[in-house]
Amino acid sequence: MTRTSRRTNSKREQQLEQSVSRYLSDLDRADRDPSLVPKARVEHLKEKLATVRKQMKKLKAIGQVLAKAPDQQVSLTDPDARSMATSGRGTGIVGYNVQTAVDTQSHLIVAHDVVNQGHDRTQLATMANQARVATGNQELKVLADRGYFSGEEILKCEQENIIPLVPKPITSNARAEGRFDKRDFFYNKKRDEYRCPAGNRAIWRFSRPEDGMMTHIYWSSACPSCPIRSACTTSEYRRIRRWEHEAVLERMQSRLDRMPEAGRLRRQTVEHPFGTLKAWMGATHFLTKTLPRVRTEMSLHVLAYNFKRMLNILGTVSLVQAMKA
Repeated sequence: MTRTSRRTNSKREQQLEQSVSRYLSDLDRADRDPSLVPKARVEHLKEKLATVRKQMKKLKAIGQVLAKAPDQQVSLTDPDARSMATSGRGTGIVGYNVQTAVDTQSHLIVAHDVVNQGHDRTQLATMANQARVATGNQELKVLADRGYFSGEEILKCEQENIIPLVPKPITSNARAEGRFDKRDFFYNKKRDEYRCPAGNRAIWRFSRPEDGMMTHIYWSSACPSCPIRSACTTSEYRRIRRWEHEAVLERMQSRLDRMPEAGRLRRQTVEHPFGTLKAWMGATHFLTKTLPRVRTEMSLHVLAYNFKRMLNILGTVSLVQAMKA
């Protein structure tokens, strides 16, 4: 699929402007001294100039559409398709994001969806609730990879009596640079303060909203004279941020610590259906366009997968009997 964004559109406009400038310079040279540029070359330059100006006009029209697009993206092939993140740094592919919830015992797909968000951070609670409705389980344990980590989504799950198990992405620059990170600070709930690696108290200082979440900020008065400050921060004070619902994330991390096999269990569960479906599809992508049609196409894939899976589990006779019951 072909996609454009304001950034790529602007870059292409600059390239075309450079081409126009180059063509006009050659034509000016031909006007000054016709012997320098053959007549055939002049006609060719005029044709290329006309083509580039048409492209610039088209890009201008696309730019007007981009300005109105909420996510600053326009797919020229499928209006609903969006750029999806890939494993390659700074790369992406235009398409859709398929979500599945898979039972760990049977490997049946109990819930699925297709969205056009390029990430999974806002999908955890929605898919978990769909899985609970489909299975009829009032208490559900949900395993997901780091891409689903979101404090708000994890909080929603806990409020819905769903137990999430999502590892936190490692994004600490301090840890990467050999300094203490937040995990080295112990939080005292009763006193609402942290104990730093040097044994000093980091007390609450103030609260403010950050990225839509109320965040509490703590630091210790002992920071400036701390003998190990260089191993902690490059600033005068080491500030520790705590989300108002941080306890939800701490409880989840405690569960993950007691369940080291969670990651392996997730991979061997959810990757099984994806691998099977991709093997069936081969190199083929979705054959339909627009989100409603792609969702329908994916539903047919899931139906076929689940049907064949049930045949393997129950056998033909038992499956037919179960369907008739």
